Amino acid sequence: MHILRLVLLIKCIIVVSPSSKWILELGDNFIDVRKDGGYWLVKFYTPWCGHCKRLEPIWAHVVQALKNTHIRVGKVDCTIFPNVGKSFDITTYPTIKLIKAEEDFTFEGEKITDEIINFAIRLAGPPVQQVTRPESLINIKNMNQLFFMYVGERDGLLWNTFYDVASKFQAHAFYYSATEEIANKHVDIHTLPAVFVHKENSHYFYSVGEGNNQIEADHINSSMHKWINEERFETFPKITETNINEILRTEKFIVLVVVEENKLLQIPKDMLDFRNLVESIARKNRDKYHDTFQFGWSTSHELANNIVMQIVALPYLIVLNSTTLHHHVPEDDPTEMTVDAIELFLEKVINQTATIYGGNDLAVRMYRSYFKARTTLSDRWRGNPVLTTVLLGLPLGFLSFILYSCCCANILDADEDEEEELLHEKKD
Repeated sequence: MHILRLVLLIKCIIVVSPSSKWILELGDNFIDVRKDGGYWLVKFYTPWCGHCKRLEPIWAHVVQALKNTHIRVGKVDCTIFPNVGKSFDITTYPTIKLIKAEEDFTFEGEKITDEIINFAIRLAGPPVQQVTRPESLINIKNMNQLFFMYVGERDGLLWNTFYDVASKFQAHAFYYSATEEIANKHVDIHTLPAVFVHKENSHYFYSVGEGNNQIEADHINSSMHKWINEERFETFPKITETNINEILRTEKFIVLVVVEENKLLQIPKDMLDFRNLVESIARKNRDKYHDTFQFGWSTSHELANNIVMQIVALPYLIVLNSTTLHHHVPEDDPTEMTVDAIELFLEKVINQTATIYGGNDLAVRMYRSYFKARTTLSDRWRGNPVLTTVLLGLPLGFLSFILYSCCCANILDADEDEEEELLHEKKD
């Protein structure tokens, strides 16, 4: 049996590049190999995909970092092995998955080295990792900017709920448990058991609340899920087209600052000043805005255009309702807005007096699809007009030929029928 597994593993390795000797190029037999267990971090890609090519150096760093762990790293060329991609429901490239036995988890964060590594490490371990030494907690705080921790005995309602929520959100954050003795060396714990989140060098505690046993149990199950879902993001994260859907799950208003970034990751000074201004408001007014708003920033012009459904000038400020997909924009030029002007705008959003745009009804969805198609075509034309012409010309040419053939066939048939009728009339 072990020999058979080894043979299958060898067969699924097609090529091992000398420059990245730890990357396994997987083939069709991986569909069977993954069922034998173990942890696989796999990149599904196509050679022609520009995003896939940009991921290659990042993937090499990921492979190097995980080579001494129990996580095996591989990649699948979906043009050569389409059945493998189909078996994992791959529809976009590149797609990264952590695969274990019959389960697989899709990476939905920003495609940077640390994010991918942490994603793999989290899912290759237990949902809640136990901290047994005080120095371990120091290392955790140094390594992880954001993590959740349970303090107390590992039983009871609060522990069971924490473990259950950690299992659901394991792909997105680290979860730990520790005794009161260990936790108190770093955090002031006043009531046990306790749950807190550590982020940006601060600690924020989950409030249990009061009530009878059944009401409290229902309350804890719903409120902890909501609390962790909201707190798993930093105060002012970078929002991309990859993680926007996860941030929308907070069901808050998303305050999005959109700026421009060049290839050296540099932001023009006026845009950087505006972004920093909004960030300072978010940090200084956490108690005031945290329950209502999730602040963030983005360099994706396309993301902003698709939300507003028009080409926007940068810098730009949008407030997006994550449940209805309505959005609000200030009337003032963002570069001229002061702290008071921004706070007044946010108050109008809270009071529902700000002008509402967009939404998610059928008409808006249809227009948004049209806008996306139009802007995508326009961007491709500007980038490579020859290729765009070929890509559009071929299907349109075939369609025209088919329509022409159908129309001509009907006309010829009609002409033949008319000629036959004339011949019959002459004979008569």
